[in-house]
Amino acid sequence: MTKQRRPQPHPAKSPPQSAPVRPRPARNVDAAPSRSAPAAPAAPQRRSTYFEAVAIYERGLEALQRHDYEGAGNLFDSVLRQYPEEKELHERVRLYLNICQRQVKPRESSPQTVDERLYAATLAINGGQYDQAIAHLRLVRDEDPDNDHALYMLAVAHAQRDEHAEAVAHLERAIALNHENRALARNDPDLEPLRDDESFRAALEAPPLAPRSPHPRRPFKSRTAR
Repeated sequence: MTKQRRPQPHPAKSPPQSAPVRPRPARNVDAAPSRSAPAAPAAPQRRSTYFEAVAIYERGLEALQRHDYEGAGNLFDSVLRQYPEEKELHERVRLYLNICQRQVKPRESSPQTVDERLYAATLAINGGQYDQAIAHLRLVRDEDPDNDHALYMLAVAHAQRDEHAEAVAHLERAIALNHENRALARNDPDLEPLRDDESFRAALEAPPLAPRSPHPRRPFKSRTAR
């Protein structure tokens, strides 16, 4: 009999080696989409003079905080003069400059005595400030009703304001107190607006009254004699 050969077991095949697995990069779920974001608008370019002007402006603020009003005012003024193109700063600069100017301006003390008021009234008339002159002279008249010098100056101030009735009334009173005012009025160019007034001419033509201890004549610089 023929012997049957047993089938030989085939050797086990080793499993095929798989290729190494490379780790995938983690996906950022919060990342923006792949589209590129629009670029932010570029900041406006500043002139170099802007930074120079701001530096001086800030120095002015520091001086203002130290109550150095004159120094601060000079700095603010230099910003306006040297950097006229920096308009956006000018409004703030002018605001602080006005503060400095008010602080630096000397405060004039109001006159207190008769002589001080007469002097202030003289300056006011010479400067054409007749309202201010009349205010000073009325105080003198209230304190010293027989002050012929104050009354004569009141006549001048009212004449310059074309207030003829008030001017003539004060002049008549001044002449009654001191007849020298009659001669002064005849040639005073500050009384020129009254030349055609009949009451003014009558006051100059009236006979002089007996004077009563006139006040000493103080120097009076007329507006036209400046």
